[in-house]
Amino acid sequence: MFRKAQRKQAKLRLALAGPSGSGKTYSALLIAKGIGGPVAMIDTERRSGELYSHLYEYDVSPIDGPFDPQSYIDRIKAAEEAGYNVIIIDSLSHAWAGVGGILDIKDRIAKSSRNNNDFTAWREATPKHNELVDSILKSSCHIIATLRTKTAYEVIQEEGKKAKVTKLGLAFVQREGLDYEFTVVLDLSIDSHIASSTKDRTGIFDGQYLTPSEETGRRLLEWLNSGTDPKAELLQQIENLIRQLNLGDLQPAYWLYAGNRYQAASVDQLDIPHLQEQLTLLTQCRQNPSKLDQFQKLLAEMVRQRGGSSGDQSSVLTH
Repeated sequence: MFRKAQRKQAKLRLALAGPSGSGKTYSALLIAKGIGGPVAMIDTERRSGELYSHLYEYDVSPIDGPFDPQSYIDRIKAAEEAGYNVIIIDSLSHAWAGVGGILDIKDRIAKSSRNNNDFTAWREATPKHNELVDSILKSSCHIIATLRTKTAYEVIQEEGKKAKVTKLGLAFVQREGLDYEFTVVLDLSIDSHIASSTKDRTGIFDGQYLTPSEETGRRLLEWLNSGTDPKAELLQQIENLIRQLNLGDLQPAYWLYAGNRYQAASVDQLDIPHLQEQLTLLTQCRQNPSKLDQFQKLLAEMVRQRGGSSGDQSSVLTH
């Protein structure tokens, strides 16, 4: 039930926050360059992302509006399928406060209801926002998202006294609490483009003031890659279960089964969700003898249909 805690290799989830002119787009591109690999930018800032094309080669997919969450989700999925390593979302604020964004969706739903009910409107709009956040968190790419900020105030009313307006600092133009979803959040100043961390799970930038650069990306990548490899760990767990279930003689047939199921020619083509699903299947076989018996018969039938020994490696998923 419990196991030793281990930090696993991960993909970057970085938020760059700041007012207009603080250097969010430029900083995002430099950090992405430091991480390396093909870069895709989702540009909602009226093509401003293309102003820095002299830095290096990267691809752009503009969203001119409306800025509905599905437009972002579709582009994230397209970037993953095209094999990009880094996705820059510039800016994620439009998905919240832009035309067609979540606030706009909520208002339109409320106005279309008989009693202009905000609660009902949020009940419909919130899942759309959650789906966008999930697509970011579950992405197979490194994600760098820029966020606009605004000055936040609080009105304090004490009994018998005039209301007092207190400045709280800068707040994201996005749903409250979104910062908790990111690995690192860097706030950029408009004067000198200096960044400071308001959240840093890596510990790299604690108490530091820095100018984002390619080196920032390289340092983040080194930390992200320093954990255990989750794919290698899953493969090891599968191998262990195969031995525990006495399926060693049928192991080549098992990998053929896995390759056919996910249309993969090699282990490298198996994604982590595929391996997790197989780990669940083998665990169920261990817990349920009848299911194990059915699975053994399936693998044995695959061996029979191939007309050879289970040890025949031809056409088996390379491992």
